[in-house]
Amino acid sequence: MPDRRRTVSGLLLLTIVGALLWVPPLVHLFNHHTRILGVPQIVLYLFGVWALLIAGTLILTRRLPPDQLAPTEADEG
Repeated sequence: MPDRRRTVSGLLLLTIVGALLWVPPLVHLFNHHTRILGVPQIVLYLFGVWALLIAGTLILTRRLPPDQLAPTEADEG
């Protein structure tokens, strides 16, 4: 089972990379009159990044081990 810290670090990195991919200067690079299958290029970029972030989150959260709950006094007796 993967280390919990590495997976959480991966989620943090995914968040940072996702935020950087949506900054206006980078998004502006895809703002052209080019259409792919009738859809503007910028729309495909934004929804593509969004879908990849969701897929990355799904993959990383499935690798997280369950939280270990500390026993409470009620559980002891």
